[in-house]
Amino acid sequence: MTQSALSVLPVIMAGGSGTRLWPLSRALYPKQFLILSGNQSLFQQAHLRLQALAGEGVEVGKPCIVGNEEHRFLVLDQLREVKGEPASLLLEPAGRNTAPAVTLAALQATADGADPILVVTPADQTVVDAAAYTAALRKAVSAAALGDIVILGITPDKPETGFGYIRTSGADAQGVRDVAAFVEKPNLEKAQAYLADGGYFWNSGMFVMRASRWLAALGHFRPDIAEVTKASFAVRTTDAQFVRPGKEEFKAVPSESVDYAVMEQCPAKPDAGFKVRMVPLDAGWSDLGAWDAVWQVSEHDAAGNASQGDALIEDSRNTLVHANSRLVAAVGLDNVVVVETPDAVLVADRSRSQDVKKIVASLDKASRTEGSLHRRVHRPWGWYDSIDMGPRFQVKRIMVKPKASLSLQMHHHRAEHWIVVSGTAEVTNGDQVLMLSENQSTYIPLGTVHRLVNPGAIPLEIIEVQSGSYLGEDDIVRFQDNYGRSA
Repeated sequence: MTQSALSVLPVIMAGGSGTRLWPLSRALYPKQFLILSGNQSLFQQAHLRLQALAGEGVEVGKPCIVGNEEHRFLVLDQLREVKGEPASLLLEPAGRNTAPAVTLAALQATADGADPILVVTPADQTVVDAAAYTAALRKAVSAAALGDIVILGITPDKPETGFGYIRTSGADAQGVRDVAAFVEKPNLEKAQAYLADGGYFWNSGMFVMRASRWLAALGHFRPDIAEVTKASFAVRTTDAQFVRPGKEEFKAVPSESVDYAVMEQCPAKPDAGFKVRMVPLDAGWSDLGAWDAVWQVSEHDAAGNASQGDALIEDSRNTLVHANSRLVAAVGLDNVVVVETPDAVLVADRSRSQDVKKIVASLDKASRTEGSLHRRVHRPWGWYDSIDMGPRFQVKRIMVKPKASLSLQMHHHRAEHWIVVSGTAEVTNGDQVLMLSENQSTYIPLGTVHRLVNPGAIPLEIIEVQSGSYLGEDDIVRFQDNYGRSA
């Protein structure tokens, strides 16, 4: 870093379950990891947008990711796909909203005595105009370097009632505005007045400040959150890039958002000395909060229809069809969302797309797995797809990444037949270690200790046929595991 360059640490908030984008978004594969536009996931897009900030006067470090344990290998895989690597992956032991999450990132950033400028963004937003986003963010970084807390405010293009607003006053030569107040989600009449006023902006949830400035502001306004989060961080454990705060300590942290804990307090209590400023962002931003938002940012035909995948649409208007695994045909629809996945189909009035979360709540209440898992389930070593099942049998397609390995394990209630489709498999089957290539197979008797390894440089694919009295995923006894799993 040159002597005059500003040190920036990207902080990507990668938690959340995205229930309103079910059935594509699920708890163990939420919307931030989905490809909803272009060729990259929302998480990957967020990472690449922040790296693009690097240039004259600004040096951007490897990102600090804040997420949860269940998504840790998914985060690493998606970063590798875009040639990225995290400086650290902070794994929250429990969900405590955004204020404690940002505090963990600030504590990590200052642990070695540094004090970088944090650029904090959710992982699940999209931006159309990348150049405008970079220009706005560079302004925010320059303002934050002077000690201000800076938020990106979205220039509104309609009277939106689903967002909180930022009321601003004045603007300097760079267009950076002072924040007068944060305003709750308005009714339609107020939203129309805000739009006409011109001084109100949508709250994007993206903000920029020095790590020390955040810690000072939180310590002033919410010392309870600051102290307990610090106590949890103090007893953290580390494993390569994974940083795990103390579990019991973190569970005691009050759950609070960045806005309520600090942002709204700053302009309301100016004597505290924490000034908040805002940089306007007009870049085709969307938080993709529901299927209606996905329709809005998609390309439309002459009748306002949008589609993804193998879709045929006839005599329909303002309709979204999202096909993932088969042909989906729609006829005579108006203002409808149709989303197809291998194990679930959603049909909804587009104006009611916010209510999709109620379906997920019903699935969870009924203890159904469709709310949390896709038919294709991602694992640290690859994935499996349950392609058929019936009484006493299940058929899976399994992919193992190069050099990856499943755990050394045993099943009490099922036997397994493995057939290699492509690649090379190293199979531990009791006392034997076998090398199997395409079209070769083996049989794993019930109760036999076994393991599947891909020793090759290309993905290994096998077909697994399970048979037995119980085929649940919890019928696994692990003896050795490369990923720290015990069950």
